[in-house]
Amino acid sequence: MTPMPATRPLSAPLWTAAEAAKAVSGSCSGTWNATGISIDSRTVAAGDLFVALKGPSFDGHRFVVQALKKGAAGAIVHEAVPESAEYHDRLIVVKDTFLALENLARAARARTGAKIIAVTGSVGKTGTKEALKLALAVQGATHATEGNLNNHWGVPLSLARMPAATQFGVFELGMNHPGEIAPLSKLVRPHAAVITTVEAAHLEFFASVAEIADEKAAIMAGLEPGGIAVLPSDNPHFARLMANAKRYGAKTVAFGTGGDATARLFAWSLTPDGTQVAAEFDNERIMYDMIVSGRHWALNSIAAIAAVKAIGGNIHLAAAALARLAAPVGRGARKRIRVSGGKALLIDESYNASPAAVRVLADTLAQMHQPVGGALGKDGGRLIMVLGDMRELGTKAAELHAGLAESLQSARIDLVYTAGPMMKHLHDALPEKMRGAHAADSVALARILQADLRKDDVVAVKGSHASRMDLVVEALGAME
Repeated sequence: MTPMPATRPLSAPLWTAAEAAKAVSGSCSGTWNATGISIDSRTVAAGDLFVALKGPSFDGHRFVVQALKKGAAGAIVHEAVPESAEYHDRLIVVKDTFLALENLARAARARTGAKIIAVTGSVGKTGTKEALKLALAVQGATHATEGNLNNHWGVPLSLARMPAATQFGVFELGMNHPGEIAPLSKLVRPHAAVITTVEAAHLEFFASVAEIADEKAAIMAGLEPGGIAVLPSDNPHFARLMANAKRYGAKTVAFGTGGDATARLFAWSLTPDGTQVAAEFDNERIMYDMIVSGRHWALNSIAAIAAVKAIGGNIHLAAAALARLAAPVGRGARKRIRVSGGKALLIDESYNASPAAVRVLADTLAQMHQPVGGALGKDGGRLIMVLGDMRELGTKAAELHAGLAESLQSARIDLVYTAGPMMKHLHDALPEKMRGAHAADSVALARILQADLRKDDVVAVKGSHASRMDLVVEALGAME
């Protein structure tokens, strides 16, 4: 495709004082330019426009002067700020700063002619967002969600940071309660929406996985006219997603491994450096390599390329760009660590966890360890999984933790180390030969692992963010 001409140079300020004030229906007496947007005074950078949000346990108004002294170009406030008299011309005064942030986001979306893709899913949305960012950046000026700013604060913040000259925008939408996705989608107004998968996550707040499917499907609520939904055809809830697409009036593209998928994962294999993928898009076959490992990465890349095609992008440029796709922090990054007798491989999956994601990780480890052609070779060491509690699983939490035992056995995991009260159910359900150790928390488990690991072990660490398995990764990563 031919990139659209930029109506405003990329070097232009993100927001002038006048533009920002008009967007939020506020008043400002000064003249200045902002090059970024911040809602956190601790990380505010020179040139940022600081938005003083107020929540139940914090008030950004307390830090306005601090932000301005650090070099913020201006600030949006809805209350009087003590000691700010000398900065009066750098303040935009509004009725409500959160509404102002949303209005700034709406103005950013309205002023650009960019093609927009939104991504959600129970697993894989951040990795897919990163794949899309790479795939589109080689085709035009691309703006994407930073990190996982995917909630009611993060999405408007990400939109407000989008330059007017952007040609492609990629936004991650997350949720853990009913009714959260639709308002975010209506704010983003995507041309294409990707649902990576629907699994048992956040069951504490939903009666069933089917309800989760409906909530994920709400990403289609904000689709632009003629918009396309990229849906997972291998998922048990695919028919439900398709029914929702019909209700929302969305066109659809199915991705997966079956014959119904028009964006199809034809074959994949692990290599010493990552994953090789063979795919078909409307009967056009392409092959490409990635430096991330696993079937789930292959499928997510298919979804990403399908979305690129849906908005008129070049799938060959997209596929070639994915050779540079690296696993985000906590989502599959690898590191060699020093252990007794030599080196071991540490795989960091500590950012989050669900039953489906743990099973995917186990399957990936099994593929890495195949005697013939496996990425680790026939002399690979023990396969070890280190698991922390999975949160927000509701009344079935104990059952879902214990239920992982069969999958881990099928994947021929050698040892499973666990931390937390819920993971004790898995520990007890495992055969004795697979029980590495159980500890009350991640800190205690890290000390045990530091003593137990040995040469050529493959150690994958995973758990919900609140279980703090990142502390295990940090402790093991220090073994260099």
